[in-house]
Amino acid sequence: MPTAKIYDMTGAEIGEVELSEAVFGLKPNAPAMHSVVTAHLNNKRQGTQSTLTRAEVRGGGKKPWRQKGTGRARHGSTRSPIWTHGGVAFAPKPRSFATSVNKKLRRVALRSALSLRAGESKVMVIRDMKLDEIKTKSITALLGALSVTGKALFITAQPDVNIYKSARNIEGVNTTFTGVLNVYDVLNGSTLIVDEQALKNIEEGLAV
Repeated sequence: MPTAKIYDMTGAEIGEVELSEAVFGLKPNAPAMHSVVTAHLNNKRQGTQSTLTRAEVRGGGKKPWRQKGTGRARHGSTRSPIWTHGGVAFAPKPRSFATSVNKKLRRVALRSALSLRAGESKVMVIRDMKLDEIKTKSITALLGALSVTGKALFITAQPDVNIYKSARNIEGVNTTFTGVLNVYDVLNGSTLIVDEQALKNIEEGLAV
């Protein structure tokens, strides 16, 4: 059964916890994670890109020169895509990139991502993860005490303004809470720093 070490807010190790086999002990399903991450990134796209076709560019109503006899190629408009200031061929227009993923696949992918991090021993549990004030130095000190380098994801049980604002200026460090935990954030964070209550919420929500 996978395990994770428990730390306090000073970074001192105070114990160990067994992780749920049904959530953190699975063989990662790469195709499921790929599908869900692709859908997540697609759904973040605004889809507002728009350029003008030759029919929408202003001007170009007059034929630039007569059809024959000039020795030059035939042209009917100066707003053709091959002309400077012309329209765009196959111009992109506003569209929706929304991609739907069923709930079962999303849960499989999230369990796979959590199992992947647990298998790498990259899950750290914090008892009573909270700050009395907004202070980036406190999060930096905690990361240093835990010997965490590179990207990290703080997971709290509920939205925590002090944790969020204290961590947001640290490069590579993100925060989330169990209600919106997703596959992309888990895979993007090399180390998961999880509040003890958040860990229980995750296991209860994904074990069935």
